[in-house]
Amino acid sequence: MSENTSTGSSKDTVENAGPTLDARVIDIAIRLGVLGLFAFLALQLVAPFFVFLLWAVILTVALYPAYNWLANKLGGRKTISALIITLIGLAIVIGPVAVLVVSLVETLQGWFHSISDGVIKLPPLPEKLASLPVVGAKIAELWQLASRSLELFFTKVGPMLVPAGGHILSALASLSGSVLFFIVSIILSGFLFVPGPKLASGAKRFADRIIAPRGAEFVDLSGATIRNVSRGVIGVAVIQGLLTGIVLIAFAVPLAGVLTFLALILCIIQIGPALIILPTIIWAWSSWEFLPALLFTVLMLPVMLVDNVLKPILMSRGLDVPMLVILIGVLGGTIAYGLIGLFLGPVVLAVFYELVIAWVKVSEKEQED
Repeated sequence: MSENTSTGSSKDTVENAGPTLDARVIDIAIRLGVLGLFAFLALQLVAPFFVFLLWAVILTVALYPAYNWLANKLGGRKTISALIITLIGLAIVIGPVAVLVVSLVETLQGWFHSISDGVIKLPPLPEKLASLPVVGAKIAELWQLASRSLELFFTKVGPMLVPAGGHILSALASLSGSVLFFIVSIILSGFLFVPGPKLASGAKRFADRIIAPRGAEFVDLSGATIRNVSRGVIGVAVIQGLLTGIVLIAFAVPLAGVLTFLALILCIIQIGPALIILPTIIWAWSSWEFLPALLFTVLMLPVMLVDNVLKPILMSRGLDVPMLVILIGVLGGTIAYGLIGLFLGPVVLAVFYELVIAWVKVSEKEQED
């Protein structure tokens, strides 16, 4: 009788425990569902501004040491320091574009006046071009027309150049959109400097909840990687572009502003300025006398190679992650995601590398125990 009683009571306990457990599971599922719904709606609202915010965070992390130094020099005036850093960033973005536009306008005006005054004249048509099959006669006709009057030549050829003009205008519109994008990102980053320490502390607490106990360490690693990449890639690119522009302007090279801008872009996307500098050196040797061409070459070659010295020094400073990991992240991120991948690539690879190293160390420790 007692055994039946004890069996019955245990059944009652299990039956009573069952609904309680189910209720907890249902309660947790409802909470997670509501939380997921709010997270989805929040992401939908933030999505149009996500890239702007991401770039703003990257710029804030990269420029925060400069902001902090300036704030200390100004006696703790954080708002004024953030404003100054923001204005300098806007000048860096708008300045090269303004130089490019002014250089293009001056070049086009010079061509227009030369054409109007009849200063530009074509040399005689090479016989090889005139003797080409099918197109030789047409080239000779257009060449003769251009030699008589460039205005009539452009009037006749103009309709054929309209598609190319459309592509050029499209590229200029894309450039204007990119400049506007960076202007907005720089302005947003200006609002993040002052609350930066609180935001970083919140990011560390959030990371600790996900990757405890090393979440805060990975946040610090991400920040250090962004700063090193900004110094080693963007900083060196700006130095190379600035030096290239100074030498080109000092030697009065035509289209110096355009060539400087192109060299800067090539440096940022990790191709390097050689595609601009080497043809310019060849042109200098074919157009100038010996001494100016030699001096121009002696100045431009170190400018072309300076990134090979500065980049490894600046990108590996203060990081335990191997330089090869950072370089692969920079190149792979740029190829896969464009300019923003320049920063995301090395950050993701650096954090992943540290995660793998930590996992291997834990596995080795467990095997030893």
